[in-house]
Amino acid sequence: MSEQRDRQLPPLDQAAGEAQRPAEPTLEPGIERSDEFTVSGALTTDVGGSIGTSVLSTPGMIAMMERCSALLAYMNLPEGSATVGFEVCVKHVAAAADGAGCRVRSTLREVVEGRKLRFEVEVSEGERTIGVGTHERRVIEVGALG
Repeated sequence: MSEQRDRQLPPLDQAAGEAQRPAEPTLEPGIERSDEFTVSGALTTDVGGSIGTSVLSTPGMIAMMERCSALLAYMNLPEGSATVGFEVCVKHVAAAADGAGCRVRSTLREVVEGRKLRFEVEVSEGERTIGVGTHERRVIEVGALG
């Protein structure tokens, strides 16, 4: 898990690698994705210097939960489709120090009308839960925005 401190994450199509996207949506409740990441750079906060160390920030944790869910959906949607997040409900229950190795997991729990996706999300460090909650995304046609 050695990432450069300020390296930005690659776009979803690059993160997906060589995997082929399906011709038709394959979004089924129960599908799951997990990714490992290192707490560093833009994912951290020292709460304005008040805690004397850097830890995984709540916005950083949420960003990793959203990204994992977005990538899970992306890999199960045909070309021309993507998702946008519209709801996050999470609890940040423990700290993860700068440099800690964490795992983010997203499980699709419900598909409503083929376009509203409800995920359970979690970030952990080893056996310790760092954050847990739900996230919702909507399927959109790329190019329909703007």
